[in-house]
Amino acid sequence: MKQIAETTIIRLGRIEDLPKLTEIYNYYIIHTAITFDIEPYTLEERKERWFDKFRDSEIYRLFVAECDGIVVGYATSGQFRDKAAYASSVETSIYLDSNFNGRGLGTLLYQKLFEELEKTSVHRAYGGITLPNCASIALHKKFGFNEIGTYNEVGNKFGKYHDVKWFERKMNAHQ
Repeated sequence: MKQIAETTIIRLGRIEDLPKLTEIYNYYIIHTAITFDIEPYTLEERKERWFDKFRDSEIYRLFVAECDGIVVGYATSGQFRDKAAYASSVETSIYLDSNFNGRGLGTLLYQKLFEELEKTSVHRAYGGITLPNCASIALHKKFGFNEIGTYNEVGNKFGKYHDVKWFERKMNAHQ
């Protein structure tokens, strides 16, 4: 495995990170089926539809990985579903600059995210992984996620149907 930069830090995301965060996400929109978004986001769209949801929220969090002063990835917890009874559940996601995969940054990001979520009212965390994605499945299992099912051919991208495997993690064992 490639080494993590000596000056790697994991911190809360800031508005000035938005251009790089958008660039990272747009790469996956354009080049992969990992996300089912089809059209890349502008900065304004990404701010309004995504970034602003982390503002002033105890359970919706955004952490970034910064290596040698450059943002190279992020992990989030966001709204699982929009019905009120789902309020204590979150959906997690993680995206890395494609040049920084395989360096342990995903582990650092999820470690910080779950460390902080354990201090909150979150009861369950969910992750949906477009198949195949062995690295993401391994990361989720490493952090205590259990497979709960697969949505078969749920998304169509690049002219092909894709399955999504769903994982669940129990949170706040102290509650």
